Amino acid sequence: MLELKDIHGGYGKITILNGVSFTIPRASITTVIGPNGAGKSTVFKAIFGLLNIHSGQILLDGTDITRESPRQMIGHGVTYVPQGRNVVPQLSVYHNLELGGITAPDQAQVRRRIETVMEQFPILRTFRDRKAIELSGGQQKQLEVARALLLDPKLILIDEPSIGLSPNLVQEVFRTLQSLRDQGVTILMVEQNAKAALAMSDYGLVLELGQTRMHDRAATLLADPRVGRLFLGGQIGDEG
Repeated sequence: MLELKDIHGGYGKITILNGVSFTIPRASITTVIGPNGAGKSTVFKAIFGLLNIHSGQILLDGTDITRESPRQMIGHGVTYVPQGRNVVPQLSVYHNLELGGITAPDQAQVRRRIETVMEQFPILRTFRDRKAIELSGGQQKQLEVARALLLDPKLILIDEPSIGLSPNLVQEVFRTLQSLRDQGVTILMVEQNAKAALAMSDYGLVLELGQTRMHDRAATLLADPRVGRLFLGGQIGDEG
């Protein structure tokens, strides 16, 4: 579905990505892991048109989308959930959802999509008139994901969904993502909790120094001693 071919890029004259290549299939979850400064979030910005790409190619379902703008990416069915809290705290849950479809030409369709996503996330219907700031961290993350679904995306880029959440809420968010995967949505995720993220993913990708170091099934990476020692604190696959 999504393919990156030898992507080099960065900000101005500063190069961050030095040859990132990978392919992810439709209706799957792929987790990107690696040390700080590896270029994980930068890859998302490259895909979503927020980065200066010097060379390489990005394909979505075989179509070249290299260097297209965020608005064009939304038109292609790609949405981006950046790290941190991205709700408008003083607006209601419903009004936050409306913001997700503000660029759509058919607002009647947006309202129908809001009803659909509230069926997927019942807690949002329960709290539809509450201010977003009154939601728990996990509920706010569900709101962010639901808002990203308003334009019926086929690919969601989600950056560090577990930041600031308790372990129980992290699992709640992960179950939400798995449910979306089961409905046919493709998810590419950067996650600091590498062990838990790989455990719930289909594929994993290891970035280091702006390059693809490993790309395999998530279970294979979890069992790899190198991944365990370098990125999982030695808990998985570390033979001592």
